[in-house]
Amino acid sequence: MKKELWRQLIHASGVFIVVLSYFLPPNLLIIFCIAILVFVDMVFRLDHHYNIPLFSAILRVTKREHDERGFVFFFIGIITTLYFFQFNMAITNAAILILLFGDSASTLIGKRFGKNKLPFQSHKTLEGSLTFLVVGFMVSLTQLPVIPAFVGAMAGTLTEAYIPVDDNVPIPLVSAFVMSLAIYLL
Repeated sequence: MKKELWRQLIHASGVFIVVLSYFLPPNLLIIFCIAILVFVDMVFRLDHHYNIPLFSAILRVTKREHDERGFVFFFIGIITTLYFFQFNMAITNAAILILLFGDSASTLIGKRFGKNKLPFQSHKTLEGSLTFLVVGFMVSLTQLPVIPAFVGAMAGTLTEAYIPVDDNVPIPLVSAFVMSLAIYLL
């Protein structure tokens, strides 16, 4: 559980992308995220052959054995959301926050306290999904009004619950799409 906690803290540290969105235009933010993705990929590749001060220690603490490249999907999800929804950065930021904090909180709570398995995903729990919804809703309220924030969090929750692996791409995209639709219809 300690390893997963560190992993999820690093996952949630992606909040710096949302902070940077207040200072950088979307296209520059996309380039910045691509640069981070390339850098982290190089560190992963070099780590197989060399001990890289600081980075190798972080990787040993946080890397999952079966999911070494999850960070790629994490950044692809953020980059594609930035690209397609840059017309409304509040929606984009809310979707990224839902991914960062909803997904991290649901993993930690689901693994620690989850007792009721979802009928369609045996490795996910009702407790984790409810945590995703509550946390996703709370963080998206920092960007959007109540109704778009709630439907975005609900969309992220359902996406996370039904997608078996690599949900870092569809969660922010589906959340952003549903929030855009809610804002358009209201």
